[in-house]
Amino acid sequence: MKKTLLSAVLIASFGVAALASMSAHAASSGTINFTGKVLSDSCTISVNGSSSSTVALPTVMTAAFGSTVGTTAGATPFSIALTGCDTNTSSAKMAFTAGSTIDGTTGNLKNVTSGGSNVEIQLLSGAAVINTSNQTNAPTIAVSGGAGSTSLTAQYISTATATTAGLVTSSVGFTLTYQ
Repeated sequence: MKKTLLSAVLIASFGVAALASMSAHAASSGTINFTGKVLSDSCTISVNGSSSSTVALPTVMTAAFGSTVGTTAGATPFSIALTGCDTNTSSAKMAFTAGSTIDGTTGNLKNVTSGGSNVEIQLLSGAAVINTSNQTNAPTIAVSGGAGSTSLTAQYISTATATTAGLVTSSVGFTLTYQ
C-alpha cells in the first residue's frame, strides 16, 4: 500500500513538473516599437484672413425669429486659417474652452450684453451644430505643407418665444491640438 501511494505521489509530481515546463516553453516573446512626432507650435492663426478675430453678424429683425424657441437667423460664414505650421503637422483638432459665455446645455454662446437681445450665437461646421460645451462636431483642420483652413458659420438662435431687440456680443476661446 505504501509503495502504491508513494508511486502515485511520484507520478503526480513528475506530471506537474512536466506541465510546468511545458507552459514555460509555451510563452512567446515580442517587440514593442514606438514612433512619435515632436512639432514646433508655430502656426499663425487668422480669422477671415485677419489677425482680428471678430466675426460681425448681420442686423436682423425680431420678426425673423417668429415665436418658436430655437429659430435661427443671420447665418454668417467665416474661416479659420493656419499658416506657417511645422511641415510635419498633418492636422489640428479644435477644442473650445469652457467659460461663462458658453451655455452648458446647448453649447451655444450666451449674449453677454447687459439688456441685450434674448438670443444666443450658434456655431456650425458645415451643416453640423457645434456644441462648444462638450466639443461635439468641433472641427479638425487638415494641414498640408504648413497650412490649412476650415469654414464655420455663426448665426443667431432664439432662446424665447418672443425675441427682444438689443445688442448681441459674445466670445469663445479655443485651443488647437496639433497632430
